[in-house]
Amino acid sequence: MGDVTATAGPQPRARVQAMKEYHPPLGCRDALRLDFNENTIACSPAVREVLSQISAGDLTRYPERETVEAQVAQHLRVTPEQVLLTNGVDEAIHVLFQTFLDSGDELLLPVPTYTMYEVYASATDARIVTVQAGDDLVFPFKALLDGISPRTKVIALANPNSPSGSVITREQIITIAQRAPHAVILVDEAYFHFYGETAIDLLNSIPNLVVARTFSKAYGLAGLRVGVLAGSAEQMKWMRRVISPYSVNSVALACIPAALNDTDYLNWYVGEVLAARKEFESAIDAAGLRRWSSQANFVLAYIGSEHRDFVRRMNSAGVLVRDRSNDPGCDGCVRVTIGTREQMRLAAEVLKEVIGLMRNGKEKEA
Repeated sequence: MGDVTATAGPQPRARVQAMKEYHPPLGCRDALRLDFNENTIACSPAVREVLSQISAGDLTRYPERETVEAQVAQHLRVTPEQVLLTNGVDEAIHVLFQTFLDSGDELLLPVPTYTMYEVYASATDARIVTVQAGDDLVFPFKALLDGISPRTKVIALANPNSPSGSVITREQIITIAQRAPHAVILVDEAYFHFYGETAIDLLNSIPNLVVARTFSKAYGLAGLRVGVLAGSAEQMKWMRRVISPYSVNSVALACIPAALNDTDYLNWYVGEVLAARKEFESAIDAAGLRRWSSQANFVLAYIGSEHRDFVRRMNSAGVLVRDRSNDPGCDGCVRVTIGTREQMRLAAEVLKEVIGLMRNGKEKEA
């Protein structure tokens, strides 16, 4: 046999090579987890009971989502044909973009916002058009309307938004949908429970509207990866064609009804977060830091040029926070997830200590 010349092997599509990468700062997180906007304590006890009853035999069967989708639909007050369960909202975004974004299309994206919109859109042949929010990080409504073109195929709106915590009004959503009837309007309500306002009731009157929800935040099921897409039956039909029929695993499907039914636990946890957010915002103010008004389970604060040192010091003290300086318009900003009042009182003490040490260090240098 002749010599075989070594090569680098098959190469991926050019679009994949050009994709924006996302590297979540995971790893050892045995601390107060205020960096990923998760439920900071536990899921519902009712969910834990379901988990304890799952047998080894239950895991041998392929998952069937239809029955649970019907229960979720009833909870959302829509029809089963209007609901699609997904492997987290990440898969929901991926499936929606794969279904609707083609060459020559545009994704219209107000920024800063959730990173994965741009990541998944960059895997398609569509063009990403961003609309930058101002220094106040309020939703850039007028600028976004001006950015709508005949090529706009999807507009992705996080409501509340991350990392800012800002919101989009119901009237603004309706206006955007009416101004762009040729585009899918995705309203991502991952943090709905901490805000309390939804666009789901508009689905039957606005055919180009799609709403996403997640079980990863208030429900505390981030490890099970469950998201929801709700829209018109016609839109769901096409997205069902794209999604894997088994992408939501059977353990997750078994737990969803218990999570939905335990409203007492959900209401308690959301109440804790809202009370803790108010207290922690006062602590940020007392520390002399700028912050942005938030309707979610996190607060964005401006640290300035020493943002990396701040994050390092907080992490070393056992409180994990998230540096958002790479987000457009967020240089020097750090996002802090809000947990329970007890947790956030501890975080407030650490915050005060860290800011004090940093400022004292500056005074000594001077």
